Amino acid sequence: MRNKLYYQDPYIQTFSSAILKQESDDSGNWYVVLKETAFYPTGGGQPHDTGTIGGKAVINVEEIEGEVRHYLEEPLEEKDKEIQGAINWTRRFNHMQQHSGQHILSAAFDQLFHYQTVGFHLGKETVTIDLETDTLTAEEAYTAEELANQVILENRPIEVKWVTEEELSFYRLRKATKVKEDIRLVIIPEFDYNACGGTHPNTTGEVQAIKILDWERQKKKVRVQFVCGNRVLQQLNEKNKILLDLTRLLNAPEKEMGQAVIRLLETGKSLEKSLEQTQDQLLHYEAKELLIKYKDQTIGEVYQNRTIQELQKLARLITTENGGSLVYLLSENENRLQIVCARGTARSENMKTVIGKALALINGKGGGNDSFAQGGGEMKILGEQMLQHLVNS
Repeated sequence: MRNKLYYQDPYIQTFSSAILKQESDDSGNWYVVLKETAFYPTGGGQPHDTGTIGGKAVINVEEIEGEVRHYLEEPLEEKDKEIQGAINWTRRFNHMQQHSGQHILSAAFDQLFHYQTVGFHLGKETVTIDLETDTLTAEEAYTAEELANQVILENRPIEVKWVTEEELSFYRLRKATKVKEDIRLVIIPEFDYNACGGTHPNTTGEVQAIKILDWERQKKKVRVQFVCGNRVLQQLNEKNKILLDLTRLLNAPEKEMGQAVIRLLETGKSLEKSLEQTQDQLLHYEAKELLIKYKDQTIGEVYQNRTIQELQKLARLITTENGGSLVYLLSENENRLQIVCARGTARSENMKTVIGKALALINGKGGGNDSFAQGGGEMKILGEQMLQHLVNS
């Protein structure tokens, strides 16, 4: 039977209980079921508690077949006596802050813009909610954030009530509940009424703060990413450290960081363009040298670790310069062999046929047309052996 102890007192940190059973599941994972528990099982978008039972680490808590299973790092040695449990309070309170912050922010979006929350996930670093809208402006996001933080500052009570299905009509629920019995409401008076089974603090002030980090469209919904409580300070500390490192690296004050990055990107683009132009010039020189080297107009070279794009560009330069040339360029790239075959306009060899026969020898794939083809495959034979095959084909 599902125990309600963790609902009655979310601040409980230690407790004692009798063991009802201890066994392993189908995967060989040991778990224990207690007569009473303060551990919250995964559910409703909130992760499980961790801690210890009888000194053994609790690594997961799940509600399965109506019982709360506490999965342990290793089984308990004593099974029949009263045993002590301890909650990882830092994790528990963190989850309390995030979950209550989600209630507050969701209520703010609902009240201000009628954007209902249709999804919720409490992650290790951030929290997300999915809003039933396909657009969200920066003004709307920050207005909702401002209202949420105002409610936190007012330190309103967070009340918990157990009600029947018939009593639900007395409350303005933010969303309908599918639960028919043992309905637990989490209430922020005059602001939010919501059915929820999660852990929450006693007041909104304990949430401390809410900060929206980002949002994006997800399947006709908007997913909002945010943090609450101590996670706000963690985010601030991390971002501030990154910003300080950047100010030193870019030698620019914080307020001028955007312009410094823009200048750096523009310089990078200029250097890339200059490098590309230089590489093109080198390829032109290389093409001319190859034409001088191979006077019979059949050019064949094997390279190490050159990209197929380079080989293609070099082959085009050669055939453009000399319409009577026939070009076979290969590159051995670790365990791969890349091949480019090309002919000038004065020749009639079918390069698509040539590459097809070559690729068959190395389980390769490729394609092209009558005058230009390329491909690659496993290096089942050396580049020089493949070159001889191409020249003699």
